[in-house]
Amino acid sequence: MKPTPQLNELARAAGELYTRTVVSFWRTVRKKNVWLTPAAMMRWHTSMHLHAHSADAVVKGFSAALKVWRQRRKTDPRAKPPHRLRRYHRVQWKSSAIRVRDEQLIRSNGRGNQPLVVPWPWGTPVLVELGWTGSAYKLRCVYHEAAPVSKPSGDETAGVDLGEAHLAVVHDGQHTTIVNGRTLRAKRQYQNKIKAALAATQARLKKGSRHWRKLQRSKRKQLRKLNNQIRDILHKQTTALVSTLHASGVQTVVMGDVRNLRQRVDYGPAANQHIHQMVTGYVRWMITYKAERLGMRVALQDEAYTSQECPCCGHRRKPHGRMYACSACGFRFHRDGVGAMNIRRKYLGVSPVVGVMASPTGVRWQPHRRVRVARDERERIPAL
Repeated sequence: MKPTPQLNELARAAGELYTRTVVSFWRTVRKKNVWLTPAAMMRWHTSMHLHAHSADAVVKGFSAALKVWRQRRKTDPRAKPPHRLRRYHRVQWKSSAIRVRDEQLIRSNGRGNQPLVVPWPWGTPVLVELGWTGSAYKLRCVYHEAAPVSKPSGDETAGVDLGEAHLAVVHDGQHTTIVNGRTLRAKRQYQNKIKAALAATQARLKKGSRHWRKLQRSKRKQLRKLNNQIRDILHKQTTALVSTLHASGVQTVVMGDVRNLRQRVDYGPAANQHIHQMVTGYVRWMITYKAERLGMRVALQDEAYTSQECPCCGHRRKPHGRMYACSACGFRFHRDGVGAMNIRRKYLGVSPVVGVMASPTGVRWQPHRRVRVARDERERIPAL
């Protein structure tokens, strides 16, 4: 790439940030005898012309060079630490600042700055680096190697009923699995309690006062911790669910479409609060990308009257409590399990099922289960 004013400005901004990092680090060591950590330097030094993660990459580059020098001086006493100042420096963009649209690679340079756009007929990289070769700029890209996907061994279809009391209930034609949502519900209730208590205390104080700001910091800290705990519960439960479906040979996952549920129902203040705080959209997104990663297909199905219609005779009756009991044929089963059966049946277009269903299997939250979260997922995860 030939030099342009925009490329020169980016390289110069990175060089200026690297220089400030070097100067401040060694000045702190010389005057205070304190060796700053990479996290402290990233909080200290930023750039108005670079994306936040690009600025962090510049600071991390100096920290990496410093780490190499510490290792080398154990065997080479003449090794010199990184101390040179730079007018220009390489620029890195992480996946949060990269997107490909209409065969163009768009790299963000922070709010208020013009993004860097180049023609790009390939896929989306996870890391892009802009460096100088001596006569021109060169782009270097990093891609994640696609892991081999094990296809499900069968061709089964599973219906998923998303809810508030239970995170999800799945029926694959033979077995019914209930993903317990009691822990998640408790976290949500405690979250509401914290918000109400702190809001009531802040309402008696002057906005912007020292006590008010102290409570604001405390509220953010507590809610951030609860959000992390909620995400942990959702990840572990959805991972267990998708793994169970994959092991059962499920090829297609059909979820009930509840995107317009908040606009359709009104059950009073208490019930409406539970409905409006349902994380069905977030759960649907998690199940979708985890199932597709394992080679399964995901579809949505209208769930109107699925919890009221008997899967044996088709008679409709509004259930009371957690059990569904048909007044026409005497069929009895868990109401959310009935919803999952009917979602699957409506998608496949088959006739009502006949016979007695086995009792559903419960999946409880296990706090010590380990779940790997992809890097790009952590960067785009929404707030709860």
